[in-house]
Formats: sequence, C-alpha cells, structure tokens
Amino acid sequence: MPGLLGRKIGMTSVFSAEGKNIPCTVIEAGPCVVTQVKTVEKDGYDAIQLGFEDKKDKHTPNAEKGHFKKAGVSPKRHLAEFKGFGNEYKAGSEIKVDLFNDTVYVDVIGKSKGKGFQGVVKRHGFGGVGQSTHGQHNRLRAPGSIGACSYPAKVFKGTRMAGQMGNERVTVQNLQVIKVIPEHNLLLIKGSIPGSKGSIVAIEK
Repeated sequence: MPGLLGRKIGMTSVFSAEGKNIPCTVIEAGPCVVTQVKTVEKDGYDAIQLGFEDKKDKHTPNAEKGHFKKAGVSPKRHLAEFKGFGNEYKAGSEIKVDLFNDTVYVDVIGKSKGKGFQGVVKRHGFGGVGQSTHGQHNRLRAPGSIGACSYPAKVFKGTRMAGQMGNERVTVQNLQVIKVIPEHNLLLIKGSIPGSKGSIVAIEK
C-alpha cells in the first residue's frame, strides 16, 4: 500500500459544510525521501524505502552513512518500506503530502501509549466493583480463580490476566481524510490515532 511516514502533532476540530463539529488528528506527513528501491529481481519483492526527518552525521553509524550516500540523500532518522508505488519513483525522489489529495480513507499505524502494568479491570474490562464474582471479600478488582481441576491441571495460555498494557503496534483502518494542507505538509484525519503527541506514524492509502 502506498503511504508516508509522519509525526502526530495533536488533535483539533473543524466544522463541516453542514455545520457539524468534527474531531480531527493533525499529522505532519512528510516530506519523505526515497532511500532505496527494492525490486523482484534483486530483493524478491517490489517496494520502496522512505526516510523521514534529517539526522546529524555524528549520530549516524558508518553503515547507514553508506546506505544514504548510495541513494544520494542526507541521513534520515526514521525508515519504513511501502509497497504499491510501482516504478514511479527512484532513489532520491521526494514524496509529499499531496500523495493523499484524491484519497478518501487511510489506515494509520502507530505505537499505542504505554500504560505500564495494569490489572484485569482496566486491561480487559472485567466487571470489578458491583459485578464481583467468586464471593471475594475486599478484593473487588481481583481476577478471581484461574485454576482448573486435576484435569487439565494447568492454566491455559492466553488467559486474561494482569500485565503490560499498551506500547504495542496498532493499526486503525478506514479513517476519513478531512483536509490536506500541502504548504505546511499537514494531513487532517477524522478521529483519533495511536500514539502520543510527537510520535511517528505510518499513513497508508
């Protein structure tokens, strides 16, 4: 899927033609530079690698310096591959937010906010207070019994329990593109997207 890398700026709202207030996420989408073109003959599949945001030479390993020098571009901080571009672009080409000018819906991929170690009520939506089970006393947010009898005598993998919540790759599909602002490389998307302000996201058509 053709797409771009971008940075989540924050949220705002705009009014539609009907006067309805629509919540939107503002993304600084690109400009991205093609740092490598992959082909079926050489790599086994067709894709292009895009780089986003400049990085200082002193913070770039020598192997990466050679990679960017071969493409004829300055070192980039973030890299990602996108399929479906065809043979339209070559190494060193710049792709801007106007890629989404005629796009109605996009998918956004990002890393969700990390929430640390959480219990079953917050992590999995267990009933908790008011809907407590197992006759527990003074343990209204506890998960309850998870064990089994002598058969199968184990706890099944995947049982919903407390643990790390968030900080994982999340894809939100079919988000409506409200507005494209090419002069500022901004993309307004209806609704919310994964990640905190300033986080890096991938937008796919």
